[in-house]
Amino acid sequence: MTINEILLILAIGFIAGIASGSFGIGGGIIIVPALVFIIGFEIHKAQGTSLAMMLAPIMALAVWNYHRSGNVDFRVAGIMIVAFVIGSYLGSKYAILLPANVLRKSFGILMLLVALKLILSK
Repeated sequence: MTINEILLILAIGFIAGIASGSFGIGGGIIIVPALVFIIGFEIHKAQGTSLAMMLAPIMALAVWNYHRSGNVDFRVAGIMIVAFVIGSYLGSKYAILLPANVLRKSFGILMLLVALKLILSK
């Protein structure tokens, strides 16, 4: 890896960290597209890499800040973790089987639908 690639990856991680701490987003909306369009990763590799860096210790400080201000429900989070672990395992098994162009378009449609919902909701 060149120093420019390392700096670019650091910038993507920093921006995703700001977005994650501010809006609760990062991996899917920032990191995956950045790895695909800026770094040149194939979509499967971008998704796997994004998931790998989003392990629990990465989010600990952001969660701590939200918890200190009374904005974390650990019971709900704990219940969701169980379903999330199962869902992420099954989802990754399925995504690996999809052709890259189908996965990329599906991901784009999902982002578009979420964006429209956020823009058009009251």
